[in-house]
Amino acid sequence: MSEEKTKGRVSEETFDDFLAGQGMLEACEDHAIKELIAEQVAEAMAAQGVTKVEMARRMKTSRRQLDRLFDPAVPSVTLATLQRAANALGRSLRIELV
Repeated sequence: MSEEKTKGRVSEETFDDFLAGQGMLEACEDHAIKELIAEQVAEAMAAQGVTKVEMARRMKTSRRQLDRLFDPAVPSVTLATLQRAANALGRSLRIELV
């Protein structure tokens, strides 16, 4: 009796396809975009030597509110907040449709 080996099939499905099928793609993309922008803000702050206390002052907000920008668990950061953060660092926020 011969045993037939079956080769594993490689799925053509991408991770984006999987997330879309689970109804999670948009939320994951939003989360990733927020993290990227927060990282860029943090890098600009470090390059300019701006502390979180100073950044909060420039944005006319509290340090606690600023911490929400950097917290990946907080998805509800508004475009207005991101724009204020960019302006506080002498930068602009650019959003594109691609």
